[in-house]
Amino acid sequence: MTRTTYRCPCGAHIEFKQDLEKEPGIPTPNWKCKDCGTPVPGITAEKIRHQHPS
Repeated sequence: MTRTTYRCPCGAHIEFKQDLEKEPGIPTPNWKCKDCGTPVPGITAEKIRHQHPS
């Protein structure tokens, strides 16, 4: 199975949950880039959220 990665417009490489920030107070989670706060597409963020560094 291949890893899902995302390149944020700010240049950050998002590959693991620790690279994401959850937007608080919303029933359905919205994920943002930890570095700049730019929203990450939902399906991509959900896939990345379940990846663990190994």
